[in-house]
Amino acid sequence: MSIIEEDKRSSSEVSLPSRVGRPAEQLSVEPPTPGPPPDGGTVAWLQVASSWCLFFNTWGILNTFGVFQTYYESKKLFHASSSTIAWIGSIQAVMVLFFGAVAGPIYDGGHFRLLLIVGSFLVVFGFMMTSLVHTFWQALLAQGFCIGLGGGALFVPAIAIMPTYFSKKLGLAMGLAASGSSVGGIIYPIMFYKLLPQAGFGWSVRALGFTSLATLMIPLAFMRMRVQPAKARALVDTTAFTDTPYILTVISTLIGFVGLYVGFFYSSFYGQDARLTSDSLAFYLVPILNAGSVFGRTLPSWLSDKIGPLNVMIPGTLMVAVLLFCNIAVHNAGGLVVTVLLFGFFSGVFIALPPIIMVATTADKTKVGSRMGMGFAIFGLGVLIGGPGGGSVLQQSGWRSTWIFGGVFCLASGTLFCIVRFIRNKNLIAKC
Repeated sequence: MSIIEEDKRSSSEVSLPSRVGRPAEQLSVEPPTPGPPPDGGTVAWLQVASSWCLFFNTWGILNTFGVFQTYYESKKLFHASSSTIAWIGSIQAVMVLFFGAVAGPIYDGGHFRLLLIVGSFLVVFGFMMTSLVHTFWQALLAQGFCIGLGGGALFVPAIAIMPTYFSKKLGLAMGLAASGSSVGGIIYPIMFYKLLPQAGFGWSVRALGFTSLATLMIPLAFMRMRVQPAKARALVDTTAFTDTPYILTVISTLIGFVGLYVGFFYSSFYGQDARLTSDSLAFYLVPILNAGSVFGRTLPSWLSDKIGPLNVMIPGTLMVAVLLFCNIAVHNAGGLVVTVLLFGFFSGVFIALPPIIMVATTADKTKVGSRMGMGFAIFGLGVLIGGPGGGSVLQQSGWRSTWIFGGVFCLASGTLFCIVRFIRNKNLIAKC
């Protein structure tokens, strides 16, 4: 053995003094464990800004589909029924929710940046492919599956990063981040509508793609994983099926999503088809709806920190039902604008609060990730029923039945949330 090799060997065997009777050779240097969430600071708020951009390009894009539904109904690109067209937006939403559940273990495995890169690519690529479509199936593949899968990859980091940086201010942080979906639902439809007459469908959609590319640069640059998951979580937590509050929460939200997406997909087309508004105002109903939800996704989250998420979710869900029923009595543009604006505000509870409620109804916090993934995957079934189901009711029975269809589901959702609230705490004035 050479002298150099002997020196290296001897230097590697140098030990620290023994402490508390523990042999020095058994001491190991372990990485420091992260402290509690900082609940503020530049880095923490940069994560909120980054999550805001991810919501902007996931739920913000989903909330934009109403203008595409209205445009596709014009038959300028392809001929399809209302129910068939709704499958594009429904598949997109299902891909975000279902693939988001599958992406959870990928995130837990430490592949956080991979999700950001792949998700960003698929969203931008999906927009570019949508700009080239001329048939329903092309639109379904590009806009439904491609953008939807990209959104699913981005949705997990948007939610999972928040609890590692915030605890006491988690509701506020989640609400601010979730407001990105509302702003996306304002900017994307207005861009599309304004560019459509001058640039045509293709370049209008490409402009949306370039906007998503620019805004996705922010999380790619600033988003950082603060806490490495100890181990990959299970895709399915079988104990959840015996947890009554959790099961009822998932069923309540699933049912609520059915009615919610009747409003999201058909409010714009209702104004145009029922001749309550001009074609121009019909397109603007989507950004008006999302303008209302800017505050509807921030204020309820802040309020949930004060009085509890279920105490906010119940009245919000019941108000969504009431507003869907109110559309039956609307006979002019002003009335429709008011109901759409209020619907947007109260619909915010369905985006901002279910994750917080699932955390609250899960006793074993080590299972929150698995249960949240399972819950969001199941919520996607509600979108599949609400979008095409609402279109089918519209074709068969008209607008009155369509709004009753959506309203009844949201009313049932609110009733089930009341049961969850009663199971968790029978004191009606308690924080819950």
